[in-house]
Amino acid sequence: MPTFPRFAPAIQTLRSSVYAGAAAPRNVVPIPLHIGDTWMEPPVGCRMEDLRVADYPGMHRYTPVAGLPALRERIAEWQTERTGLQTTLNEVLITAGATSGLAAAVGALVAPGEEVLLAAPYWPLIAGAVHAFNAVPVAVPLMTEVETAAEAVACFERYLTERTVAVYWNTPHNPTGRVMSRKWLSALTDWARSHDLWILSDEVYEDYVYAGEHVHSRSMAPDHTVAAHSFSKAYGMTGNRCGYLVGPTTAIKSIERITTNLHYSACTASQLAALKALDGAGQNWADAAREQYAELGRHAAAALGLPAPAGSTFLFPEVSSALDERSLSGLLSDLAERGVMVAPGPTFGPYPTHLRLCFTSAEPDAVRRGVEILADRLGRG
Repeated sequence: MPTFPRFAPAIQTLRSSVYAGAAAPRNVVPIPLHIGDTWMEPPVGCRMEDLRVADYPGMHRYTPVAGLPALRERIAEWQTERTGLQTTLNEVLITAGATSGLAAAVGALVAPGEEVLLAAPYWPLIAGAVHAFNAVPVAVPLMTEVETAAEAVACFERYLTERTVAVYWNTPHNPTGRVMSRKWLSALTDWARSHDLWILSDEVYEDYVYAGEHVHSRSMAPDHTVAAHSFSKAYGMTGNRCGYLVGPTTAIKSIERITTNLHYSACTASQLAALKALDGAGQNWADAAREQYAELGRHAAAALGLPAPAGSTFLFPEVSSALDERSLSGLLSDLAERGVMVAPGPTFGPYPTHLRLCFTSAEPDAVRRGVEILADRLGRG
């Protein structure tokens, strides 16, 4: 039991900065390839400058904890259209970004000491959320090593224990750029159901698939799945902090108890912007962004000698051949000296010889310049 001036033990497992590798010198303009963001502004009509109190009286007040009813209704329609699974308003919870939503889901579904299997490499903040609620994240080396559905199931099975209560995966995948196939997800959801496990399905990059298709885990295991979605990633609204969860009503109601005490309700103006995006302004923006993202992803992958990403906005190169006695930290320092910021592989699990770059987080010319510098340092130019 911590007493003054000590802190809770869980805090020792959390990092205040999970993506930074090394800092660029002050006289060098940084190229920020380490953060998952976009250089694009949100769709016209969905920006904060487009919202006025005259049009939206009360826009600076709280919404209901679960979110604006009109937004939840629209999301329910949207999910029904996309998944083929009839979805109701009571199965939707608006959250302060998908990050907050997934953390709240962990808090509601996982008890202290229980284990969550994370398909690795994983989005780092999910491990932090598990730690923060005094549960145990378990890295399952899946996305860099497994090729078939049977191998994926066998991989998860190896890490299953009597303390396992949930699994987490994200597709399209951050950080590798892979997209889980329908065969994979069918096999994995069947396996999770057979062991009565919760499924946390992170689908925030669902609009950014360049090869194959995005498959919704909820459509295969609706009673076991809580899916996370993001207006941040879908429509370039990362600063708005607005996302949502969809899942069984009983789970959503339980998670709502956590969000009530975590952030109460998501930003009202952000919810209004999200509703405007879903009501038509967002789709053309996302379609145009997808084309630009795909081109940048192909360019970056070709320059680095990697397969083109099938989805998301990331690449995850293995760089052991470019390391010296300083290991990965030396490579990150060398890149930072030239202004290129990338995320260290160990942030995403047991990957000491990998790094992650986001090919949409800066203006395209800057991304191409940063990738060129990276390729040169890796000897792939």
